[in-house]
Amino acid sequence: MFGIVIAVILGIGCWGISYIIQPLKNYINRGSPPKTQETTQSKALIDYSVYELSSNEKAATLLVSAAVIFMVAFIFYKDILIAFLCSTSCFYFLRLRRSQLLLRRKAELNDQFKQALFSLSSSLSAGRSFENSIVETVQDLQMLYANPQTYIIVEFNIIVLKLRNGENVEAALKQFSERADMDDIRNFSDVLTICKRSGGNLVEVIRRTASMIGEKIELQQDISFLVAQKRFESRILSFAPLVIVALLNFSSPDYMLPLYEGIVGHSIMTLALVLLFLCFTLTNKIMNIQVQSR
Repeated sequence: MFGIVIAVILGIGCWGISYIIQPLKNYINRGSPPKTQETTQSKALIDYSVYELSSNEKAATLLVSAAVIFMVAFIFYKDILIAFLCSTSCFYFLRLRRSQLLLRRKAELNDQFKQALFSLSSSLSAGRSFENSIVETVQDLQMLYANPQTYIIVEFNIIVLKLRNGENVEAALKQFSERADMDDIRNFSDVLTICKRSGGNLVEVIRRTASMIGEKIELQQDISFLVAQKRFESRILSFAPLVIVALLNFSSPDYMLPLYEGIVGHSIMTLALVLLFLCFTLTNKIMNIQVQSR
């Protein structure tokens, strides 16, 4: 029994540490795309409104979520059979993981698009045509991002390829905006199309549009950075009850014994577990301040 309790505490501790520091890690590594099957296929057109988990991601998600659910259920019930039955709910976390990776990919593309807009605006101000500015922007992005499979580099290379095949730049950007499913990219495409058709000052319009969209993206990033500390605190609070229950089981098993015997004890622990899950879900919804495309 002593070894099981220690294993449970260590397992939850390792998960808790990785879970708590994940919000800060996302801000450190937000410049490079995750190494998924999609990023290794530069010729495939990515639909950014849909994220399909790879086999490795599915297996890792199921294993980690099943292990965590098993440990949590074992702490609250001290019954291996009940803990095993509870761990079968790990398939629910596939949808959560898919949504998390989808939002992360859109946030990365949004940040990379801001850098592309600044480079495009500078190139237009230097007197280049819009088509040549696109090519120049690709070169700037390749110097900025070391990974050639970075989302924005892949997308701009696709646009350049379409331009060389005789397709107009408005259609190429519109196709990209439809796949990206993001307001900023869609608005930029619409502004470019209107400006081309109406014969306005393309350089000035693109410069002002790039400046406005860039300021909007920077404001969104500042808001996300400000709530990072609160998200960190909320995850600590979500993790703390598990540690308290595990420590009480280890230090005072006689004191906790009535909670593991009879219908009343199991009902109390079930109610506590449900409340803990509801609090976890609520704090995640409150702290999940992300830029939604629609």
